[in-house]
Amino acid sequence: MNEILIEIKDAIIDGQNAIVREKVETALMQGLDPVDILNSGMVDAMTEVGRTFERGESFVPEMMLAARAMQSGLAILRPSLVKVDFKSTGKVAICTVKGDLHDIGKNLVSMMLEGAGFEILDLGTDVAPEKIIAAVRESSPDIVALSALLTTTMPNMKVTIDALKTAGLRNSVKVIIGGAPVTEDYARQIGADGFSPNAARAVNVAKRLIGKS
Repeated sequence: MNEILIEIKDAIIDGQNAIVREKVETALMQGLDPVDILNSGMVDAMTEVGRTFERGESFVPEMMLAARAMQSGLAILRPSLVKVDFKSTGKVAICTVKGDLHDIGKNLVSMMLEGAGFEILDLGTDVAPEKIIAAVRESSPDIVALSALLTTTMPNMKVTIDALKTAGLRNSVKVIIGGAPVTEDYARQIGADGFSPNAARAVNVAKRLIGKS
Protein backbone atom coordinates (compact mmCIF):
# COMPACT_ATOMS: atom_id res chain seq x y z
CA MET A 1 0.00 0.00 0.00
CA ASN A 2 1.13 3.57 -0.72
CA GLU A 3 2.85 5.08 2.33
CA ILE A 4 0.55 8.10 2.45
CA LEU A 5 -2.50 5.83 2.60
CA ILE A 6 -1.00 3.98 5.54
CA GLU A 7 -0.40 7.33 7.25
CA ILE A 8 -4.03 8.37 6.64
CA LYS A 9 -5.27 5.07 8.06
CA ASP A 10 -3.05 5.31 11.15
CA ALA A 11 -4.00 8.95 11.78
CA ILE A 12 -7.72 8.12 11.62
CA ILE A 13 -7.31 5.21 14.02
CA ASP A 14 -5.44 7.55 16.40
CA GLY A 15 -8.11 10.26 16.04
CA GLN A 16 -5.70 12.90 14.71
CA ASN A 17 -7.93 15.28 12.76
CA ALA A 18 -5.27 17.75 11.63
CA ILE A 19 -2.92 15.04 10.41
CA VAL A 20 -5.73 13.30 8.52
CA ARG A 21 -6.62 16.52 6.72
CA GLU A 22 -2.97 17.21 5.91
CA LYS A 23 -2.35 13.68 4.59
CA VAL A 24 -5.52 13.63 2.48
CA GLU A 25 -4.51 16.94 0.88
CA THR A 26 -1.03 15.53 0.23
CA ALA A 27 -2.46 12.37 -1.30
CA LEU A 28 -4.64 14.41 -3.66
CA MET A 29 -1.70 16.63 -4.62
CA GLN A 30 0.29 13.49 -5.42
CA GLY A 31 -2.44 12.47 -7.83
CA LEU A 32 -3.73 9.45 -5.92
CA ASP A 33 -7.14 8.15 -6.95
CA PRO A 34 -9.77 9.63 -4.57
CA VAL A 35 -11.52 6.25 -4.44
CA ASP A 36 -8.28 4.59 -3.33
CA ILE A 37 -7.84 7.24 -0.65
CA LEU A 38 -11.35 6.54 0.59
CA ASN A 39 -11.19 2.75 0.49
CA SER A 40 -7.57 2.05 1.44
CA GLY A 41 -7.12 4.98 3.81
CA MET A 42 -10.48 5.74 5.40
CA VAL A 43 -12.70 2.69 5.04
CA ASP A 44 -9.89 0.34 6.06
CA ALA A 45 -9.23 2.51 9.11
CA MET A 46 -12.86 2.49 10.26
CA THR A 47 -13.08 -1.25 9.62
CA GLU A 48 -10.12 -1.75 11.92
CA VAL A 49 -11.68 0.55 14.53
CA GLY A 50 -14.84 -1.54 14.38
CA ARG A 51 -12.86 -4.76 14.80
CA THR A 52 -10.98 -3.52 17.87
CA PHE A 53 -14.25 -2.30 19.41
CA GLU A 54 -15.90 -5.68 18.84
CA ARG A 55 -12.90 -7.40 20.45
CA GLY A 56 -13.14 -5.13 23.49
CA GLU A 57 -9.77 -3.54 22.74
CA SER A 58 -11.21 -0.04 22.24
CA PHE A 59 -14.29 1.79 23.46
CA VAL A 60 -16.87 4.36 22.40
CA PRO A 61 -14.63 7.43 23.04
CA GLU A 62 -11.89 6.01 20.79
CA MET A 63 -14.43 5.09 18.15
CA MET A 64 -15.90 8.60 18.26
CA LEU A 65 -12.46 10.22 17.90
CA ALA A 66 -11.61 8.02 14.92
CA ALA A 67 -14.97 8.71 13.28
CA ARG A 68 -14.52 12.46 13.67
CA ALA A 69 -11.01 12.24 12.22
CA MET A 70 -12.40 10.27 9.28
CA GLN A 71 -15.06 12.91 8.70
CA SER A 72 -12.50 15.71 8.77
CA GLY A 73 -10.60 13.98 5.97
CA LEU A 74 -13.77 13.11 4.08
CA ALA A 75 -14.74 16.78 4.00
CA ILE A 76 -11.60 17.44 1.98
CA LEU A 77 -11.94 14.33 -0.16
CA ARG A 78 -15.65 14.61 -1.00
CA PRO A 79 -15.33 17.19 -3.86
CA SER A 80 -12.84 14.91 -5.60
CA LEU A 81 -15.13 11.91 -5.16
CA VAL A 82 -17.95 13.87 -6.78
CA LYS A 83 -15.72 14.65 -9.77
CA VAL A 84 -14.98 10.95 -10.37
CA ASP A 85 -18.69 10.08 -9.91
CA PHE A 86 -18.01 7.79 -6.95
CA LYS A 87 -20.82 5.34 -6.18
CA SER A 88 -21.53 4.88 -2.50
CA THR A 89 -21.93 1.51 -0.81
CA GLY A 90 -25.59 2.38 -0.29
CA LYS A 91 -27.87 5.09 1.07
CA VAL A 92 -29.11 5.12 4.67
CA ALA A 93 -31.83 7.37 6.10
CA ILE A 94 -31.22 7.54 9.85
CA CYS A 95 -33.04 9.13 12.77
CA THR A 96 -34.23 8.75 16.33
CA VAL A 97 -37.93 7.96 16.45
CA LYS A 98 -40.75 10.26 17.46
CA GLY A 99 -40.53 11.36 21.10
CA ASP A 100 -36.80 10.62 21.45
CA LEU A 101 -34.30 13.49 21.45
CA HIS A 102 -31.14 11.46 22.17
CA ASP A 103 -28.74 11.50 19.24
CA ILE A 104 -25.27 10.45 20.42
CA GLY A 105 -25.79 6.84 19.35
CA LYS A 106 -27.40 7.87 16.07
CA ASN A 107 -24.55 10.23 15.28
CA LEU A 108 -21.92 7.59 15.96
CA VAL A 109 -23.72 5.05 13.77
CA SER A 110 -23.94 7.69 11.04
CA MET A 111 -20.21 8.34 11.20
CA MET A 112 -19.34 4.64 11.18
CA LEU A 113 -21.61 4.01 8.19
CA GLU A 114 -20.18 7.00 6.36
CA GLY A 115 -16.72 5.66 7.10
CA ALA A 116 -17.77 2.44 5.38
CA GLY A 117 -18.74 4.31 2.22
CA PHE A 118 -22.47 4.74 2.82
CA GLU A 119 -24.30 7.92 1.86
CA ILE A 120 -26.09 9.25 4.94
CA LEU A 121 -29.42 11.07 5.03
CA ASP A 122 -29.67 12.24 8.65
CA LEU A 123 -33.29 13.07 9.44
CA GLY A 124 -32.48 14.17 12.99
CA THR A 125 -34.24 13.43 16.28
CA ASP A 126 -37.88 13.09 17.32
CA VAL A 127 -38.84 12.10 13.78
CA ALA A 128 -42.46 11.27 12.98
CA PRO A 129 -43.28 8.35 10.67
CA GLU A 130 -44.66 10.79 8.11
CA LYS A 131 -41.28 12.46 7.72
CA ILE A 132 -39.58 9.09 7.27
CA ILE A 133 -42.12 8.08 4.63
CA ALA A 134 -41.52 11.35 2.79
CA ALA A 135 -37.76 10.77 2.89
CA VAL A 136 -38.14 7.23 1.50
CA ARG A 137 -40.32 8.52 -1.33
CA GLU A 138 -38.06 11.44 -2.18
CA SER A 139 -34.60 9.93 -1.69
CA SER A 140 -35.07 6.15 -2.17
CA PRO A 141 -32.65 5.00 0.55
CA ASP A 142 -31.63 1.36 0.70
CA ILE A 143 -31.96 1.31 4.48
CA VAL A 144 -33.92 3.14 7.16
CA ALA A 145 -32.08 3.09 10.50
CA LEU A 146 -34.17 3.82 13.60
CA SER A 147 -32.73 4.61 17.04
CA ALA A 148 -34.38 4.84 20.46
CA LEU A 149 -32.78 5.34 23.85
CA LEU A 150 -35.99 5.25 25.91
CA THR A 151 -38.29 2.29 26.49
CA THR A 152 -41.19 4.72 26.18
CA THR A 153 -40.24 5.61 22.59
CA MET A 154 -39.41 2.08 21.42
CA PRO A 155 -43.02 1.42 20.33
CA ASN A 156 -42.64 4.18 17.75
CA MET A 157 -40.24 1.90 15.89
CA LYS A 158 -43.13 -0.47 15.23
CA VAL A 159 -45.40 2.47 14.43
CA THR A 160 -42.88 3.57 11.80
CA ILE A 161 -42.56 0.11 10.27
CA ASP A 162 -46.35 -0.22 10.15
CA ALA A 163 -46.57 3.21 8.51
CA LEU A 164 -44.10 2.12 5.82
CA LYS A 165 -46.32 -0.92 5.18
CA THR A 166 -49.45 1.20 4.94
CA ALA A 167 -47.70 3.56 2.52
CA GLY A 168 -46.72 0.61 0.32
CA LEU A 169 -43.00 1.27 0.88
CA ARG A 170 -41.99 -1.53 3.23
CA ASN A 171 -40.72 -3.83 0.50
CA SER A 172 -38.58 -1.10 -1.04
CA VAL A 173 -36.38 -0.49 2.00
CA LYS A 174 -34.62 -2.45 4.74
CA VAL A 175 -35.15 -1.37 8.35
CA ILE A 176 -32.45 -1.56 11.02
CA ILE A 177 -33.12 -0.68 14.65
CA GLY A 178 -30.86 -0.06 17.63
CA GLY A 179 -30.46 1.77 20.92
CA ALA A 180 -29.74 0.95 24.55
CA PRO A 181 -33.07 -0.77 25.41
CA VAL A 182 -33.52 -2.45 22.01
CA THR A 183 -32.92 -6.18 21.58
CA GLU A 184 -32.74 -8.62 18.71
CA ASP A 185 -35.93 -10.27 19.94
CA TYR A 186 -37.73 -6.93 19.81
CA ALA A 187 -36.46 -6.37 16.27
CA ARG A 188 -37.98 -9.68 15.21
CA GLN A 189 -41.24 -8.94 17.02
CA ILE A 190 -41.84 -5.66 15.19
CA GLY A 191 -40.71 -6.92 11.79
CA ALA A 192 -37.39 -5.10 11.44
CA ASP A 193 -34.86 -6.55 9.01
CA GLY A 194 -31.87 -6.09 11.26
CA PHE A 195 -30.65 -5.11 14.71
CA SER A 196 -27.32 -3.83 15.95
CA PRO A 197 -26.26 -3.46 19.57
CA ASN A 198 -23.55 -0.94 18.67
CA ALA A 199 -22.23 1.34 15.94
CA ALA A 200 -19.45 -1.00 14.85
CA ARG A 201 -21.77 -3.91 14.18
CA ALA A 202 -24.27 -1.65 12.41
CA VAL A 203 -21.88 -1.43 9.48
CA ASN A 204 -21.79 -5.20 9.06
CA VAL A 205 -25.56 -5.50 9.41
CA ALA A 206 -26.14 -2.77 6.83
CA LYS A 207 -23.72 -4.35 4.34
CA ARG A 208 -25.29 -7.77 4.80
CA LEU A 209 -28.80 -6.47 4.23
CA ILE A 210 -27.91 -4.92 0.88
CA GLY A 211 -25.63 -7.75 -0.20
CA LYS A 212 -22.35 -5.85 0.20
CA SER A 213 -20.81 -7.87 3.03
